[in-house]
Amino acid sequence: MEKWRAAKGLSTGREKLDSMANTSRMTSYQRREQLIEIGRSLFAAKGFEAVSVEEIASTAKVSKPIVYEHFGGKEGLYAVVVDREMRALTDVLINALSDPKAHPRQIVERTALALLTYVEENAEGFRVLTRDSPKTDPSNSFNSLLGDVAVRVEDILTEAFKRQHLPAKSVPYYAQMLIGMTVYTCQYWADQRKLSKEQLAAHIVNLAWYGLSRMEAKPELRYESEKAMRDAEKQAAREAKENAKREKQEKKASKSQDKSPAETENDETDEAIATESQEQNNSI
Repeated sequence: MEKWRAAKGLSTGREKLDSMANTSRMTSYQRREQLIEIGRSLFAAKGFEAVSVEEIASTAKVSKPIVYEHFGGKEGLYAVVVDREMRALTDVLINALSDPKAHPRQIVERTALALLTYVEENAEGFRVLTRDSPKTDPSNSFNSLLGDVAVRVEDILTEAFKRQHLPAKSVPYYAQMLIGMTVYTCQYWADQRKLSKEQLAAHIVNLAWYGLSRMEAKPELRYESEKAMRDAEKQAAREAKENAKREKQEKKASKSQDKSPAETENDETDEAIATESQEQNNSI
């Protein structure tokens, strides 16, 4: 990613950190903002556990006490970074999901595009949110946000399910599927931008929208369920029986062709006598 940014004439992460540190005298507010920017870049690149207060201070070209003075430690700095990104992403998603007059497909398109735009403009912040949360964040803020978004998606899906006469009990699962699919796709796209955000949004909507519009009320596994396996066994047994019957008929036909007309006539007479005898025995 650093080489890609350099090739495009963009500043790399290291250049960005260096530029943030190239300041002589700052106000308290400016210093705080500088430390937040540096912290976000380091947390995005390395993760919370791998970053130390020493590295933050060294990158900012300040002493460790300055970091402690503003945030109380890297935990406090991390909390501020996450809070800012959470508020920014929450605003983006809520705005995309909150138009009651919009067509459901328009909401899906708008939400996918809004999330991709956030990733495009806030790549470091998105990486901070999607990395493993530290032990100091047991609530896992990003998962909490996704849970809130899922509730809104459920509201939208509930109405759509009613129109298609689909069972409402499956709505929460489909909401989680849509969110998970979109978020993980965005994570991949953050480092593999071979498609524009509009193109990728169209692909996400294509899978989500047409998948939802063609759902079955009672979906079943067609090959791997126990019922499917039992049905397959029964079908195999029927086919084996039919094949055995066909082979028997073919052998009989082959023998008939090898016999003389007189022998064939005698066999048919014997069969008729045997059949008549069996019928008499049955009647007795």
